[in-house]
Amino acid sequence: MVKIRLKRMGQKKAPFYRIIVADQRSPRDGRFIDEIGTYDPNVEPSAVSIDAEKATAWIAKGAQPTEIVGKLLKNAGITK
Repeated sequence: MVKIRLKRMGQKKAPFYRIIVADQRSPRDGRFIDEIGTYDPNVEPSAVSIDAEKATAWIAKGAQPTEIVGKLLKNAGITK
């Protein structure tokens, strides 16, 4: 199954995330299929940048977002 999830980057105690499409069996920071956006929780308000076309295309192909990514997509107005 293909998942849309977060890949952690950044320094220790200063996380920065990339929103990626990956096989559910691959490790959190391992191999991925496509990168569709970024999420930075360190700034106020949190900075979220998502390519809406790629996200909707992957969801149409059957990719399942994780709980957190689902909330980010909903706040960005990409999904309901």
